[in-house]
Amino acid sequence: MKKHEPSLRFATCDDAEALIEFNRAMALETEGKELLPEVVGAGVQSLLADRNSGFYLVAEIGGRLVGQLMLTVEWSDWRNGPIYWLQSVYVAADARGSGVFRALWERALAVARGAGARAVRLYVDQHNRDAQEVYRRIGMQDSGYRVFELEPV
Repeated sequence: MKKHEPSLRFATCDDAEALIEFNRAMALETEGKELLPEVVGAGVQSLLADRNSGFYLVAEIGGRLVGQLMLTVEWSDWRNGPIYWLQSVYVAADARGSGVFRALWERALAVARGAGARAVRLYVDQHNRDAQEVYRRIGMQDSGYRVFELEPV
């Protein structure tokens, strides 16, 4: 392995603290939201405990976690197979531009294909043009669907 080439693996419970921090950093950076560690932690622990509903892939460089990608799995009746949802991706600021995102994406796609996934989907905020361009460059296409969400007041 080259010096800066990330090694990839499925996350374990030992990675929970880093995953919590990555998710909190991502929310602050992309949406300006400060998330409570205990709330994020409950979600991270839940997914780590039940790999049937989804999983995290993590990237390491030099033994340090530098990125994560979270996929969840949903059954599609009309496609008669699983759909994998890309829920979150985060690469530490000092590791950006080093191929970590691409490596995580390619591994996630290989896992999804190996599991017989009928599609890999994600939602991107319609105002987040930078994210939209990143996903177009890796071959994803707009589908015409729009997500509606209600936040309790």
